[in-house]
Amino acid sequence: LEWLGERGEAARELVSRAAGVSAPLDLTAAGYALDSGFNRHTYTARFLVTLKAKALRKAAQYPELLDADAIRAATTFREFDTLVTARLHGFVDADDYWFKVSSKPWLKSIRVPTLVLNARNDPFLPAEALPGVDEVSDTVTLEQPETGGHVAFPRGPFPGNMKWLPQRLLQHFDSVSTGLETFENTAPHQRP
Repeated sequence: LEWLGERGEAARELVSRAAGVSAPLDLTAAGYALDSGFNRHTYTARFLVTLKAKALRKAAQYPELLDADAIRAATTFREFDTLVTARLHGFVDADDYWFKVSSKPWLKSIRVPTLVLNARNDPFLPAEALPGVDEVSDTVTLEQPETGGHVAFPRGPFPGNMKWLPQRLLQHFDSVSTGLETFENTAPHQRP
């Protein structure tokens, strides 16, 4: 989404349609959400196991750049992104990185028909951080169902039917050939 916004009209040379599903549009809000409460102890703790292992291999290669002891001690995405991501990619710290690479500010510049689908109950990005129609270009379609979690969008009783999301994406991309985008609202939500 950031690339589409940065390229603007030039993106049409390579892409005729795009979609972002459960994208962390505002990395600062996502970082805070993942570093808090239940998310921190469930999602973040698990993600950091894998990320730390990879970062420690990099620290062995570049001990002058990365502090292996500090990486081992990190318990939040903010700490990890400050210690690893920012240092490896030329950012001051996690805040600088999160601010500069978030795609939300670029949504107004997208010129390719783009579906941006985020559930309002996604644990990775709070509903209040989702963009409104005034924050996107007229080529961006926002869909923000009340439910769906993070890349799930089940319908019906538990465990739910998982067909809605792939059907919605296929419909969006199929509309390239027809020039029409009308989707029967079969999702477990109301479109805003």
